Amino acid sequence: MRIDWTDLHHFVTLAREGTLSAAARGLGVDHVTVARRVAALERATGLKLVDRRARAYELTEDGRRLAAAAGPMEQAAFAIERAVVASRPGLAGEVSVSAPPTLANRLIAPRLVELHRRHPAIIIKLIGEKRSASLNRREADIALRLSRPDEPGLIARKIGRFGFNLYGAPHYLKETPQHALGFIAYDASMDSAPQQQWLKAVAGQRTIVFRSSDLESQAAAARAGLGLAALPHFLGDHDPDLTRFEAGAAISRDIWLIVHRDLRRTPLIRAVMEFLTRCVRPD
Repeated sequence: MRIDWTDLHHFVTLAREGTLSAAARGLGVDHVTVARRVAALERATGLKLVDRRARAYELTEDGRRLAAAAGPMEQAAFAIERAVVASRPGLAGEVSVSAPPTLANRLIAPRLVELHRRHPAIIIKLIGEKRSASLNRREADIALRLSRPDEPGLIARKIGRFGFNLYGAPHYLKETPQHALGFIAYDASMDSAPQQQWLKAVAGQRTIVFRSSDLESQAAAARAGLGLAALPHFLGDHDPDLTRFEAGAAISRDIWLIVHRDLRRTPLIRAVMEFLTRCVRPD
């Protein structure tokens, strides 16, 4: 019996994520590839590892045992990958950076040309996602997050802070009495976010007229005169089609720079970390 590590890796990811689509996103492949790799592992081991159902794969008892046994192998493989990256002496290579979409689009992407001019051999892979990429599983090399992580092995440093306020179209604010103002909020998946709780407290009994998990969509709706959105200052203050609506004490969020301890002294990684700090705290 010869087990292909790639097949095993796909299976362990499926076992951890729970669905083909989630495993595929984590691996950067399509769901068909995950299914094919799991089937190949079943043929190699002669074991039925998953029960294939209409909407989900469920692990069999053999599947659970194999996933538990393979977990440490996966972690060892990631440690080897980090050791390879950490051994690179120069300032050349690809570095993957995970950040919330608005930070990625508004603070990092517009300044990538500065990094390229300073270090032309560094290539950035910028992952703008709301979910937190796992640095332990090498889904990213560096991350910017809005809360301090509690995962083992990670080094976190607070590098900045940004505030939120309410913003609306000037004509909307001029024409709409305060008691009739509508509000633009995140969807329910973000109900625990401080800015969502603050907006709902300010809105009180007034209507939430639109919900979106995407800040850019919220800003577009506010520009069109749909209502007021809670936006970061770096997004709302520089938009000529939006005006601040002062609503008492606003809130702010910290920005944390995260790296795995195995990589924190690597010249390539340090150069990108310094660049990200400049993006958040301009000179």
